[in-house]
Amino acid sequence: MKNCLLIVVLFCSALVMSAQSPLNRVVSVDILQQRMDQALEILSNKGNFYFSYNSRIVRRDSLVTFSARNRTVKDVLTQLFDNSFEFIESGDYIIIRKAPIRVTMVTDKATREDRFYLVNGHVYDENSGIGIEEATVYEKKQLSSALTNGDGSFRIRLKSSKAATAELTFSKTFYEDATILIQPKHNQELTITLKPLELSDGAVLVSPDDYLLRSSTQPRRDTFVTQQPPDTVLMKVERTGMGRFLLSSKQKIQSLNLGRFFTTRPFQISLVPGLGSHGKMGAQVINNFSLNVLGGYTAGTKGVEIGGVFNIDKKSVSFMQVAGVFNIVGGSVRGFQVAGVNNTVLDSLAGFQVGGVNNTVRGKFKGFQVGGVSNFVGDSMRGAQVAGVVNVTRKKISGVQIAGVLNFSNQTVSGVQLSGVFNYAKRLRGLQIGVINIVDSSDGYSIGLINVVLKGYHKFSYSINELQDVHVGIKTGNRRLYSILDAGLHTGDSAKLYSFGYGVGTEMRLNKKKTLLLNPELHSEYLYLGTWNKMNLLNKVQLNVGIRLHRFIT
Repeated sequence: MKNCLLIVVLFCSALVMSAQSPLNRVVSVDILQQRMDQALEILSNKGNFYFSYNSRIVRRDSLVTFSARNRTVKDVLTQLFDNSFEFIESGDYIIIRKAPIRVTMVTDKATREDRFYLVNGHVYDENSGIGIEEATVYEKKQLSSALTNGDGSFRIRLKSSKAATAELTFSKTFYEDATILIQPKHNQELTITLKPLELSDGAVLVSPDDYLLRSSTQPRRDTFVTQQPPDTVLMKVERTGMGRFLLSSKQKIQSLNLGRFFTTRPFQISLVPGLGSHGKMGAQVINNFSLNVLGGYTAGTKGVEIGGVFNIDKKSVSFMQVAGVFNIVGGSVRGFQVAGVNNTVLDSLAGFQVGGVNNTVRGKFKGFQVGGVSNFVGDSMRGAQVAGVVNVTRKKISGVQIAGVLNFSNQTVSGVQLSGVFNYAKRLRGLQIGVINIVDSSDGYSIGLINVVLKGYHKFSYSINELQDVHVGIKTGNRRLYSILDAGLHTGDSAKLYSFGYGVGTEMRLNKKKTLLLNPELHSEYLYLGTWNKMNLLNKVQLNVGIRLHRFIT
């Protein structure tokens, strides 16, 4: 009976303890010269909960000694840690973190009459209290900015203004932006904390150094979450070859930090990226007129942009862009784009594009494209492509491709492909003119020496005539228009004769069963009679009537 009563009491005690929040559970512990992580593990076992904390802010190897009798877990933790820590409950977990650092400000008593004033300070992680490196501090109206150092410290110089207040904004990838008011014309110091962004399920973005400590029955493990920062502009131009080469790491970091902030200005002038009228904030500004003496790195253009060597725009460009060597645009282009060597558009283009060597459009293209060597369109093309060597459009074409060597489309061509050597289309609904034309299927016309329709017309012919006792030919293309390559010889003992020729033809079906056929053909054949000095051509028009006996025999 006593044993049963004891079991019931213990069971009820366990129920009461589990119903209490972890911080309010009552425990009794005696710790003598134990490591901090071991002490916390003993405490978690006593209270039947888990601890979660960042190993960079809690010194796990420090030795602690304390004793507690019938004290709440909160009282024990307050005894173990100083006031710079706070304890948050989450289910059966107690999260130990640095208490948020509040914004503090120390301002010069006397107003300075200088044209500039300085703002110094530190930026910390709200959860861990650790300084945030490479966060961007900026003033939107003046377009002044600075990056924090390794310990989170920064220094920014601002112009004195007549305004009663000014604002500083703090931005960092994976953190929420923060904006505070400051007093213009005063040198000042401030400290601010940034809150980490939260995932959709409420989990906080943490670093790989975050350490989760569980009871002895639970394995220890390092936990971290990686996710692209939401609502930011993807770094496109920065990932191109020239973007990686020309832009500094600080410019790329600032561009990523400020992915949610863009503004407009009527004009800007720069010598090189980061050295111009908008300073380090030039990459966040969309301008109506932009002049880059050597090169520029801006958010975009709505008007005219001229670069002595290059222009790099993160977003869209409209109306006119001219560069001595190259243009790179992360968004779309609407209007006129010219470069001495290369144009690269990472979205779509509608207008006129001229590149001395190459043009590349990753998205859709509509207009007229001229490249000294090549043109590339990653999506569909509607208009005209002209290149000295090669044109490539990965999807549909509605228009004209003209190239010295090669035209290529991986989908339907509704228009004309004209090249000096080779044309390829997935499906042809227009006209191909080249030495070699290859399509997968065709409802159009291919004109060339070799025309291959993979799902089209393929015939092998054998014939005898009054000049040759052996004559073979290959007919390829489609029913509407096919090409003929043939050769023949006379094997008699008296006179030798060899021939080779080219022709074109079409096939007409004379009955519904498609068994009675009419094949008009135009043909030219060279006859070799032992010497090349005489041009022996046999030109003829043939009207062949055919009867289909079998799928493979006519």
